[in-house]
Amino acid sequence: MTYVLSDIHGNLPRFESIMKQINLQPEDTLYILGDVVDRFPDGIKILRRIMKMSNVKMLLGNHEHMMINAIGDNFDVQYHRYAGDRELRLWYRNGGLVTHEYLKHIRKSIREEVFAFVRQLPLNLDVEVNGIKYKLVHGSPIENYMTSYHYSSKYSTLAEFAVWERWNETMPVPEGYTMIFGHTPTIHFSKTEPWSIWSNDEAIGIDCGCGYADGRLCCLRLDDMTVFYSEE
Repeated sequence: MTYVLSDIHGNLPRFESIMKQINLQPEDTLYILGDVVDRFPDGIKILRRIMKMSNVKMLLGNHEHMMINAIGDNFDVQYHRYAGDRELRLWYRNGGLVTHEYLKHIRKSIREEVFAFVRQLPLNLDVEVNGIKYKLVHGSPIENYMTSYHYSSKYSTLAEFAVWERWNETMPVPEGYTMIFGHTPTIHFSKTEPWSIWSNDEAIGIDCGCGYADGRLCCLRLDDMTVFYSEE
C-alpha cells in the first residue's frame, strides 16, 4: 500500500493517531510531503523516527528549509540575534522557536545527523499507483519554475520556489500527472469542508491544518483513495 501525508508540524499525538490507523507494514510506503517541524514541539523527535524507517520517504518543506537557513551549523545561536537576523526572525515568526529550543538540548551528533538528513531531501517525487502517475510536491511542481520567467525572477533558487510557492487552481499541473500537494491548508480551497482533503480533476490538497489547534492530520491511501484523519 502507498500512503501520503503532509504538514505534521511537530504534532506527535496526531501523527501517532494516523500511524496507528494505517498500521504501516514493511512492504508499504509512506510519503511525507514536508513540514514535519515547527509550531508544535515534537518535530525533531518525529524527524528522527522517520529517519529510522526505510519505507518512509520525505520531501523538503518550507519549515525545514527555514530551519537550515536560520541556523545552518550554528546550533547554539542565541536569542539576542533574533532582532537583527532576517532568516532567524522569519523562522521564529513561523513557529520555529519551539524547534530551535528542542535542538539546543540534544547532542551535537544527533543535530548533525538530523541536518544531514534534511539537506538531502528531494523537492518533488514521482509515484505511480494502479497506472496513475502522481506528482508529489510540498508547495509547487518544479516544472512550473522551469517554464515561467515570473517564478525564476521571484525566487532566488529552485528549492525556494518548490517549498514556498503556493499552488492554486489557476496554475498548471505537469501534463500526465495528478498532483498531490501540502503547504496550503485545504481550508483555503473549501470553506464548507474545512480541514478535509480537497481535490479537483488534476490536484489533491492534503494539508488539513495539523499545524493549528483546531486542525487535523490527514493521510491518503493511493491504492483505493481511502482517507484517514487523526482522532486524538
